[in-house]
Amino acid sequence: MNLLKFVPIKLTLYLIVGIIAGFHIDISLSISMSITLLLLFILGYFLFKSTRENLNYFGVTVLATTISIGILAITLWKPKNQTNHYSHLEKPETALIHLKIIDVLKQNNYSNRYTAKVKSIDRTTVSGKVVLSVPKNSDHNAFFIDQEILVYGRFSEIKSPLNPHQFNYKNYLSNLGIHKQINIQNHNYTLLSNNTTTIYGVAAKLRSQIIHSLQIANFGKEELSIIQALLLGDKNDISEVTYSNYKNAGAVHILALSGLHIGILLLLLQFILKPLEYLPKGKTIKLIASVLLLWCFAFLAGLSASIIRAVTMFSFVAYAMYLNRPNNTYNILALSMFFILLIVNPSLLFQAGFQMSYAAVFAIVWLYPILQKLWTPKQFILKNIWQLLSVSLAAQIGVLPISLFYFHQFPGLFFISNLLIVPFLGIILGLGILVIILAIFQTLPQFLASFYTTLIATMNKIIATIAQYDAFIFKNISFDAIQLTLAYLFLIGFAVTKIKTSFKNVAFVIVIIISFQGYTLYTEYQSRKKEALLVMHQTKNTIIANRTGKHLKLFSNYKDTSHNVLSYMIGERIRKFTSDSLKSAYTLEGRKLIIIDSLGIYSSTRANLILLTQSPKINLERLIDSMQPQQIIADGSNYSSYIKRWKATCLKRKLPFHYTGEKGAYYIKD
Repeated sequence: MNLLKFVPIKLTLYLIVGIIAGFHIDISLSISMSITLLLLFILGYFLFKSTRENLNYFGVTVLATTISIGILAITLWKPKNQTNHYSHLEKPETALIHLKIIDVLKQNNYSNRYTAKVKSIDRTTVSGKVVLSVPKNSDHNAFFIDQEILVYGRFSEIKSPLNPHQFNYKNYLSNLGIHKQINIQNHNYTLLSNNTTTIYGVAAKLRSQIIHSLQIANFGKEELSIIQALLLGDKNDISEVTYSNYKNAGAVHILALSGLHIGILLLLLQFILKPLEYLPKGKTIKLIASVLLLWCFAFLAGLSASIIRAVTMFSFVAYAMYLNRPNNTYNILALSMFFILLIVNPSLLFQAGFQMSYAAVFAIVWLYPILQKLWTPKQFILKNIWQLLSVSLAAQIGVLPISLFYFHQFPGLFFISNLLIVPFLGIILGLGILVIILAIFQTLPQFLASFYTTLIATMNKIIATIAQYDAFIFKNISFDAIQLTLAYLFLIGFAVTKIKTSFKNVAFVIVIIISFQGYTLYTEYQSRKKEALLVMHQTKNTIIANRTGKHLKLFSNYKDTSHNVLSYMIGERIRKFTSDSLKSAYTLEGRKLIIIDSLGIYSSTRANLILLTQSPKINLERLIDSMQPQQIIADGSNYSSYIKRWKATCLKRKLPFHYTGEKGAYYIKD
């Protein structure tokens, strides 16, 4: 089957190309809009003057127009092209900022965190989103969605990663349209009483009422946190241990209320509403009822971005099931992606959740029939087990490259956890919805609450048991963007070859396999040749990393520092790790590095580089005169007040100063 014959698939691919191009290339809004309007005019001309000679020109124009629309969509999304975005306003050091809470984020060890919409700055109407942080030790009652507050404060930058290959939280938030943060204290904000209510706020209040009703029903803390995740899309209360168990067992997708759950609910609705087909226009009524009930569930789950995306996608899938044409499933999925990217948010393309949702669904639709043809057991039990395994295997194959790229691990026992849990997930979801409805009306029987608690507890125990087999969890796998691309080209080529075996298809698969192996060998060879020495940033700690080929040696006076450099090891394909205590001096290619710690002891020996650690009480001016360094380095183990003083001294002496807490890791040799 040649999927590129289908127009919706081709248009969606062109749109994706345009979005990627517009995201990485800085194109002005006026130019992008002018080009798009010109191409639309040309397209209209070819439609009006449709002749056989114009057919090829028409196809090329459609391609160019769709790419241009993708570029325009992502260009309009960028803050610099939104005329009333708060980033355009010349802001004083502090200002009166009007915020509206739009989401409650998972709290960390130090603060409660929210996503807030900026409504005005010093009474000037603006738009845009920020992260709002409130210290846990402050006199603060939790904010709720739709709550509006006035903050007398300032915007601050979201920090980029300070060490190489660390997770880039700044880029992650940027893809969500969030570019600044605000930290508030007790004294600098005021709650407003005239809050305007949105549908998201109504959904959040309903969800809070449901959680309160479930708490009254005496569900266990762990069980309640799983119920909230499964049915309400709220994972904030799940303990780290439970989440790690689901992650290591390859079942973390069960906790993320998204495509899997909506797909199962759609199948349940199709079964429950099947009697409607006997009515006049019954299939149409069934389609409308299914889609409406899916959106009711989305409202119940708080209308989060992931649930809206999943329900939108499966609303299109419901329509494909209504048409009952297998080939239309690809078209409908492509149309749903086209609609979401163009109308909802083009930046979703760069979010892991969006990528994994569509990769899983496309893989199931495409690979499941192929897997079923490989083996067709006649026994009823074997047949059903193989069908479940085929669905799970197809989905895992579809998301495997993305999972390796983002998370660098693969749970080898995923098929066992999916085989044991997914078949009963429909019962868990269906029964959970019934439990919620009864709890809201305070008519939940104790026996049903006890049974459901036992069901969730049993699921947690199964997952915990599977997660104990560490040997089957493949971690710290190096996998970059080129390998990601080649892996998907291989999967596409393999699927096409299984459908239609030809010399061209087989040759394509072989070329991709050779390319993947060749690139992997090349990166391994390059990794063996690399050498680097760097001072890494770590709060209250001093770490010097010496990389020689595929071996990394850490110098630090603290035990168990390997977790601090794990992302660096994965990104650089380093396999061997050792550690040693910190020395007072290092000599590298004729350059001398002297480390001065809290004792503040140093000699008058000249040094090229000075590393200040553990807040030494020294007279920096006198040290500079004595040792005449070329640069001063300070790591994360120093007090911030000392950093400010040293920075001012170096500025006065016109001497380069590098603080790892601001500029990131310092490369002594690379």
